[in-house]
Amino acid sequence: MNSSPIEPDPAGTLLDETALARLRELDPEGSHGVMSRVLTAYENSLVRQLELMRAELAAPRPEVLGGLAHTLKSSSASVGALALSRACAALEQRARAGATAQTHDVAELIALGEAALAAVRTILRG
Repeated sequence: MNSSPIEPDPAGTLLDETALARLRELDPEGSHGVMSRVLTAYENSLVRQLELMRAELAAPRPEVLGGLAHTLKSSSASVGALALSRACAALEQRARAGATAQTHDVAELIALGEAALAAVRTILRG
C-alpha cells in the first residue's frame, strides 16, 4: 500500500492546451457553444465535488474519496486539468488498495480542484 502524499504538479495546474484544442475541434466555429457548455458542466460538477471533499477533511473516508476521485478523474482530463486528473487517479488507486486516506491528500485534491476551477472560470468569463 502506498500512502505517500499526492505530488502536486505546479506547472500542470493550468488547463492543458491540447485538451482544450480537442474540445474546440468539436465545434470549430463555436456556433454550438460546445466549449462553453462542457466547461460550464465541469465547473458545476467541480464545485459540488469540492464541497464534498471539504466535508471529508475532518475524517477522510477512503471509499468516499475514491468515489470522488473516480468521478473527477476523466472529466478533469477531458478539460485539460491534468494535475487534478493525475491526483485523482493516484488517490483512487490507493483507495481501491485499502490505503487510509490522509487529510493532506484531501487538501491537495482541493487545492488542485480550486486551481482548475479558477482556470475554467477564467476561460468562461474571459
